[in-house]
Amino acid sequence: MKTVTLPSGESVPAFGMGTWNIGDDRAARTEEIATLRLGLDLGARLIDTAEMYGDGRSEELIAQAIQGRRDEVFLVSKVSPHNASAQGVSAACERSLRRLQTDRIDLYLLHWRGSVPLAETLQAFARLKDAGKIRHYGVSNLDLADMQELWKLPGGDDVATDQLLYNLTRRGIEWDLLLWLRRRQVPVMAYSPLEQVRLVSNRKLAGFAARHGMTPAQAALAWLLARDDVIVIPKTSRRERLQENLGALDHVLTAAQLAELDRLFAPPRGPSPLAML
Repeated sequence: MKTVTLPSGESVPAFGMGTWNIGDDRAARTEEIATLRLGLDLGARLIDTAEMYGDGRSEELIAQAIQGRRDEVFLVSKVSPHNASAQGVSAACERSLRRLQTDRIDLYLLHWRGSVPLAETLQAFARLKDAGKIRHYGVSNLDLADMQELWKLPGGDDVATDQLLYNLTRRGIEWDLLLWLRRRQVPVMAYSPLEQVRLVSNRKLAGFAARHGMTPAQAALAWLLARDDVIVIPKTSRRERLQENLGALDHVLTAAQLAELDRLFAPPRGPSPLAML
């Protein structure tokens, strides 16, 4: 399994599993749990969730999937902005720990910026880290101005990642934010790398994939995996689709293939507001 290095020096899988909407449908639980367990078997041991995913149902399902295998997993969860105060972060983390049936979260993120000052959230994260409740902390959906502000605050330069919407059709961060993060060795965790599966039916991508012997999903994921500082977290609740997605690791794109994708999906030509889903 390809890995990405966090600022702390710890290596994590470059391919993880997203869990948005997983746990919402009781009829799908058996397959969802089997999919997560298969992912662990195949080396995708990073699992991303959030307290807001199904009001905690995603975290509860993950607890079932990783039962007896906690030490194999790099668990990522997120605190919602309305819980990002000093007391709110602590209480939210405790709830997530109970749902996940674990004593620590490996990476705890601010889901997006709200009204609570970033300094207050950072202080709360630092206290959780000192207490051993979390091992690393980071952010999600913060743009360049947010990151520049964050970096100047005590503990701001200890963030482990910025989780962002990033895929072939959402390349805006390449204009400035991605470069800023790269200079500071902060990796990006790319959510919705398949644009909520819409990229799978994109004609341009389908043509590229057919020419180069892969599926559209594999092509989209391989494009992101070509970067050494990007972690992808595609979500699927089916074992068959998980195996297809993991096949992207077998397709290391050449410089010519990357240039072809640049022609098909042009990089940004100027700054733009941060895209979010």
